[in-house]
Amino acid sequence: MTEITLYNTKTRRKEPFVPLNKDDVRMYVCGPTVYDRAHIGNARPVIVFDVLYRLLRHVYGPEHVTYVRNFTDVDDKINARAAESGRSIGEITAETTQWFLDDMAAIGALQPSIKGKDHQRAMPRATAYIDEMIAMIEDLIAKDHAYVAEGHVLFRVRSYKEYGALSGRSVDDMIAGARVEVAPFKEDPMDFVMWKPSDDATPGWESPWGKGRPGWHIECSAMAEALLGSTFDIHGGGNDLTFPHHENEIAQSACAGHGFARYWMHNEMLQVEGKKMSKSLGNFFTVRDLLDQGVPGEVIRFVFLSTHYRKPMDWTEKKAKEAERTLSKWYRLTDGIEPKARIMESMIDWLKQDLNVSEVFTRMRQFATTNGAAELKAAMLFLGFPPAEEVEWFRRKPYAVTVGGNLEAMHVGDAMSSWKEYLDEWQSLRNDKKYEQADALKKIFEDNGVKLSVTGLGPQATSLHGYDATKLVEDLRKGEWRT
Repeated sequence: MTEITLYNTKTRRKEPFVPLNKDDVRMYVCGPTVYDRAHIGNARPVIVFDVLYRLLRHVYGPEHVTYVRNFTDVDDKINARAAESGRSIGEITAETTQWFLDDMAAIGALQPSIKGKDHQRAMPRATAYIDEMIAMIEDLIAKDHAYVAEGHVLFRVRSYKEYGALSGRSVDDMIAGARVEVAPFKEDPMDFVMWKPSDDATPGWESPWGKGRPGWHIECSAMAEALLGSTFDIHGGGNDLTFPHHENEIAQSACAGHGFARYWMHNEMLQVEGKKMSKSLGNFFTVRDLLDQGVPGEVIRFVFLSTHYRKPMDWTEKKAKEAERTLSKWYRLTDGIEPKARIMESMIDWLKQDLNVSEVFTRMRQFATTNGAAELKAAMLFLGFPPAEEVEWFRRKPYAVTVGGNLEAMHVGDAMSSWKEYLDEWQSLRNDKKYEQADALKKIFEDNGVKLSVTGLGPQATSLHGYDATKLVEDLRKGEWRT
């Protein structure tokens, strides 16, 4: 059996994936800060690690895989949103958390789970782990890796000799232009905050250093340790988190005596129409914006998976339209078909090669042209695309039928009252090179005033003079070409 290989950011090479315990495979992925809708860039790591999660479940069994993805529900952005809106922090975080879950479900993402069962604990809120954060901070102070200054607790970056190994830069190189908070109470510009004081208007918890709240980085270290143990298999996220977030996570966890993550995976960033997504450029939009504009979640997922996760991705309207055309064709071919009982292992082997979905798509396109509808459907289901029978936008989509030169309003959902099943059968007979039967079926159409032709989206029927819909259906139901 082909082994899984993954690109490890920390070692900068592809490595065989060997879990610490094949009966307890563990993965942590940084989740959203819940103060607003998730933009499309937020969706990329969700989709990437959803595919990896599906692969791990296939290889090791759902009951042997734990996938944790957190929600940051204590953050200055949340505080600012509450102040400007006049709403409570709890109300905002509850609402935006549900928005995120709904939008990610719309693009086909499974909910994280602990060994395939406990979804709630697998999506921890930072505010539920304050005690664990305080305990880790106390430990780091006792070990002289952190210090208290003016109500803050800061991590001594230079106390961790390996700092910078993940991002590949030295501490001195990072200082110039780095995203670090300048403060007079810091011993070193690179030191980062693990705890900060809170006033009466800001959320806060009692601690040995006074009322305050955690910094950003400590939450993931504490939650990962609490839910996955001191050492676990995979840590993932967007490559914008490599520094400072993941670099800081490693430092504080390692200094607390934890092995932390063994494999680090990062997806590349996303552009829109060749440009960096920005509100000032007018090309900033959320997943919900796309869904509300009528872009199906399956189309969003297809576009995202069409580019390898370690390559920059460009969202374009052209790609979305092409994806919808491809999915429409695939759904037409697989509608009503039973998926192959066992997913094609050759396709799984490609996924095992650092999530090479592009090669899998190539094989799926081959299935679409070689009467491999059962295999195609199995592959679509494996990659998180729901079956045609459950896809509302597809079932509402007019079928490729013209009557009297005009597109007839025949929807896939009305298949039994239209010609869909017979058109599909004609196409299948042609694919199987059963041309005698295909021609016999075609003759029934033509005898009743309907001409059949082949298009890029499947078979098309055009009415001729003397078209009799009732007699056509009666003759088709006899099935004489099958004998």
